[in-house]
Amino acid sequence: MLTDVFKIAWQGVVTHTSRAVLTVLGVVIGVTSVMTVISAGESAQAYVVAEISSFGPTNIFVLPGKQPKGPSGAAGTLSNDSLKERDVESLKQKTNVPKVKAVIPYVFGYETLVVDEEKYNAMVIGSSELIQKNFDLSVSSGRFLLGSDITDHTQVVVIGDTIREKLFGLSDPVGQKIKIGNSKLTIVGVLAKKGQSSFFDANKSVIAPYPVIQQNILGIKYFQRLIVEAQTAEDVSGTIADITTTLRINHNITDPAKDDFFIRTQGDLVNQISTITTILTVLLLCVAAISLIVGGVGIMNIMLVSVTERTKEIGLRKALGATNKNILRQFLYEALILTGGGGLIGVGLGTALVWGMTWAAQSFAGINLPYVFSLRGLVVGLGVSVTIGLVFGIFPARSAAKKNPVESLYSD
Repeated sequence: MLTDVFKIAWQGVVTHTSRAVLTVLGVVIGVTSVMTVISAGESAQAYVVAEISSFGPTNIFVLPGKQPKGPSGAAGTLSNDSLKERDVESLKQKTNVPKVKAVIPYVFGYETLVVDEEKYNAMVIGSSELIQKNFDLSVSSGRFLLGSDITDHTQVVVIGDTIREKLFGLSDPVGQKIKIGNSKLTIVGVLAKKGQSSFFDANKSVIAPYPVIQQNILGIKYFQRLIVEAQTAEDVSGTIADITTTLRINHNITDPAKDDFFIRTQGDLVNQISTITTILTVLLLCVAAISLIVGGVGIMNIMLVSVTERTKEIGLRKALGATNKNILRQFLYEALILTGGGGLIGVGLGTALVWGMTWAAQSFAGINLPYVFSLRGLVVGLGVSVTIGLVFGIFPARSAAKKNPVESLYSD
């Protein structure tokens, strides 16, 4: 009976426990890698999608340059100068974009902040007062930027909580000066401590009026991003068409193929991020698959050794009436027990590892990375481990089944 064959196979495994443990180690490592890669990829994807979704479905992102075809192309948009102040003013006009609610210009770069003898490298962001609501920012002391700070080019800045701690310690920085580049700005507020987002770390950033950052610090006359907020989600598609028409008129573009800007919505960003994470997950899975193959080869090697060691046992069982199919099943089951057990251990270790990674990200890095138990990883990990047991166990099992009982009984 199959249960009897399974019991015999189990006995064959537990008889050499140390060897069995070392044999399945490769499978355990491989399945752990597979489970970790898939679960971590899904956790990262869920985190970024949640961050993008937090902007709301009414936000439209206008970026300079040609639409990039890859990560290197995306980096090139930062230095493109096609979006200017004239574009911002045109997009604010209801005659051009009737359903526009707000237009938020955005420039950024990394600069050294200096207070007395203390220095700190941080992201410097130039925008308007509207960025506070868009990025869900709040202040723990002082105030945020005002509309008058933007129009009057006021030399003021709001700093992140980590910067306050590094440069000012326990003293109140509001009202004090901070040097950024060749400019000295007055600190008017400190941002409340906030978990790191996928776009920027507010704790390690400073925000100032965009004309100040553009002209005095970065030395540019263009915008690296524009965020246009439509009145409702239903107005997004019409607003995109109005934005496109307005910018083409401003830039004297008649051929759409010559557009020097491109537009992204929340859905576009989610799809793009999902595609990138999927590609990275597949590439990492290919690397993890190598350890599974190595583990499978190890199992086949050990099973062949086991067949050689147990030649007399095979001959005795055949002499007592065991068929080739019985012997085949016995050794095939032994391989499946090894790989299946290794797969279960690997799934458990991979799950624990991903949970530990998400806990560390939340506790030490301030990143609200969600923990995701991947059913796909479970299925792939166990499925691959069992498949390896079948593929790499069939040859030793066939070798055992084909042995002649008389020769096996009298073998040395």
